[in-house]
Amino acid sequence: MGKSIPILTVLLMLAFSIPGIAQVMMKRPMTLMGSLFDITVVAEDSALANAAIDRAETEISRIEDLISEWRPGTQVSEVNRNAGLRPVKVDREVFGLTQRAVRYAKLTGGAFDVSIAAMDRLWRYDGSMTALPDSAAIRRSVANVGYRHIVLDSIHSTIYLAKPGMKIGFGSIGKGYAADKCRELLQSGGITGGIVNASGDLAAWGAQPGGEPWAIGIRNPFKGGGMLKVLKIRTGAVATSGSYEKYAEIDGKRYSHIIDPRTGYPSSELTSVTVTGPSAEFANFLSTSIMVVGSREGRKLMKRYRQYRCLFK
Repeated sequence: MGKSIPILTVLLMLAFSIPGIAQVMMKRPMTLMGSLFDITVVAEDSALANAAIDRAETEISRIEDLISEWRPGTQVSEVNRNAGLRPVKVDREVFGLTQRAVRYAKLTGGAFDVSIAAMDRLWRYDGSMTALPDSAAIRRSVANVGYRHIVLDSIHSTIYLAKPGMKIGFGSIGKGYAADKCRELLQSGGITGGIVNASGDLAAWGAQPGGEPWAIGIRNPFKGGGMLKVLKIRTGAVATSGSYEKYAEIDGKRYSHIIDPRTGYPSSELTSVTVTGPSAEFANFLSTSIMVVGSREGRKLMKRYRQYRCLFK
């Protein structure tokens, strides 16, 4: 395995105060949703900045308590436990996220599918794999994957997984969703600038003290971590999916950790995809989907969404 290189870097100089400007910029790292979050805010003083970051941390924890498929007490875990048995009533927030996920699956013909959570873990990315999994085992691994079996009842706010053994999980869009929600929360609370960076899936708004836009560096994993591009954004989102850090190498060939839900095989053509646009959740969906469908179909997909831009590698 190669050295881990963060693909997105927020390029800023953090300081407790900016001379001549009644603002401070503060950053705090935290581990939530199984990932590293960096929350950066611009506020009038340190107390307000700290309080804002506390609110963001609480919001991310709240979302994790709703949608984690790993925590037994969440609504998503309850849905998964009742696959093939009965519909489960969920909050409108969980219902809405699931409804959007099903729409994303339809847009990509199943290349994006939150029911991939049910797939058997045949691929290992710890360096221990020396041979490809058996093709029959791969076919069996996706037997319980299929967004068409996610039954939604908007009147009663229920989710029913029609096949026993099905599961849903939001690892592919959950961090982007959390970043969007935190941005919305902090903006409504009067924080005029900041970035919620969820391990490379981020939502930004406003500007740095002094009015400079946020600078987001996209690293090149093949050239010692040099920059491919530096994005200057004020209000927007960036999401990256890639196989540059997590992969299996068998007979000299790399196999991505991003799996095609339709086949059970890893995506292979692209190494990384970065998408920019208004929403981190939607950019998350696009970057993950394009890693699966490849550059040709990815360009077709991007043409539908003119507010979003994409960089392939």
